[in-house]
Amino acid sequence: MKEFYPGEPKYLVAVDCVIFGFDKDKLKLLIVKRGRPPEMGGWSLMGGFLQPQETLENAGQRILTKWTGLENVYLEQFYNFSQLKRDPGERVLSVAFYALIKIEASDKELTKKYGAKWVDIEKLPDLIFDHGEMVDMALGVIKHKCRFEPIGFELLPEKFTIPHLQKLYEAILQQKLDNANFRKKTLSMKILKKLDEKEKKFSKRGAFYYQFDSDKYEKLNESGNLFEI
Repeated sequence: MKEFYPGEPKYLVAVDCVIFGFDKDKLKLLIVKRGRPPEMGGWSLMGGFLQPQETLENAGQRILTKWTGLENVYLEQFYNFSQLKRDPGERVLSVAFYALIKIEASDKELTKKYGAKWVDIEKLPDLIFDHGEMVDMALGVIKHKCRFEPIGFELLPEKFTIPHLQKLYEAILQQKLDNANFRKKTLSMKILKKLDEKEKKFSKRGAFYYQFDSDKYEKLNESGNLFEI
């Protein structure tokens, strides 16, 4: 095979995935003990190297599916990490993605097989290399984005209550929200479909379940009325 760029340096390209989930009113991150040197045994994000016949998006989806068994979930590239010596092994550039998944839909046996675990975002251990910086940056992205796009619903089950939805936003934004204002704001956008079923685990009166209505969200956008929490 003819070499078109002789003498130019060659680098490894890694793809790392910051995988967020939401469970028991807590925002969680999927992490795993690294199985190879350098930093073997340290806590790591899910990652791997870009293969010759892959796009970056293909690699990100491959890694996500390997660890969770899920496909066609919310996955977005957010930054390229190229600091010198970020990986003590070799010169490695890392393209970082964040994913928002429904934990209950993931393959728990598959996750367990690889020794991964979900950890509260507020109780993360130290991560290898610059993975802690990746998490901080990804969290900053979703904090901003969830206020103006309905990405938070990617973390919820198909049906949810308004209090459950509020706890999700409080977990992402890391702040307490006013109950009445949150309820009024979310219902005023008319993008939630109210179900006849109630959740009665926490009170006799119960709370109605809702579903996110993507068609109504599209109509909201088309009308020029923006989603905003």
